[in-house]
Amino acid sequence: MDWEDLRFFLVLSRCGSLSAAARELDVDHATVGRRIAALEASLGLRLIDRLPRSRPLTEDGAAIAAAAERMESLAEDVLRRSRGAALTLVGAVRVSLPPVLATLCVAPRIEALRRVHPQLKLVLLASASFAALDRGEADIAIRMSRPEEETAVARRVGAMRFGLYAGADVARRPPEQWEFVGFDESLGHLAQQAWLRKFAGGRGIVFEANDLFAQQAAARAGTGAAVLPDFMGDDDPALTRLPIDPPPPERDLWLIAYPDLRRSPAVRAVMDFLADCIAAEPRLRP
Repeated sequence: MDWEDLRFFLVLSRCGSLSAAARELDVDHATVGRRIAALEASLGLRLIDRLPRSRPLTEDGAAIAAAAERMESLAEDVLRRSRGAALTLVGAVRVSLPPVLATLCVAPRIEALRRVHPQLKLVLLASASFAALDRGEADIAIRMSRPEEETAVARRVGAMRFGLYAGADVARRPPEQWEFVGFDESLGHLAQQAWLRKFAGGRGIVFEANDLFAQQAAARAGTGAAVLPDFMGDDDPALTRLPIDPPPPERDLWLIAYPDLRRSPAVRAVMDFLADCIAAEPRLRP
């Protein structure tokens, strides 16, 4: 059996279709099909039902997928432990965090880390989505929610607070005439976006973006009012904080890593640096 065939099958079992698995693996769907066929031939089992629009698992396929999940988890444990043992204060440490923290809180202070550890490189993976620490996509994460990974170690290091901000033209209007900008539906689950939908009521959300800096630019241009972190909105002279009650919900900031990596001197140094970055911004303190 080719272990790479098994990896392709595991991704297909999660995605449910050849095209979705191909996108996840960054290959064409014919390659996924060939890999699955090769695995079935080597095992002597039919693993999927070939329907026009989907590839549901057979009973045997479901059992093989469950075993493959366990194998993947064990392999990731090995990689995390080896990476934690290998990392020293020389090398790269990858940090997953929200873009607004990467740009306004961490990046301006990186030189302080370099002065102390000149051979340590910090790699910021700034994204609204979570990097999977248990799959090695990042070494450390800062998130605005408790970690879902059961064995991860986390500590609360701060809190992000929000306000409703708009340009001068929108701020002069009566509240019933306000319009809004917010996140697109891919981030509609965020607490601050749920608050905005409720607050807007029948008033329109006229512009959507998955990036806070795009929302800030739209608010500055007079498109509508945006929910922004207060350390972002308060420091923008082109924006006015609108009087609202109740305010948007605040979000706790969690610093997260796995125990195996946390033992690495490099990871510990970067975690301390990140905590110091947040502590240095008074409006992010708990």
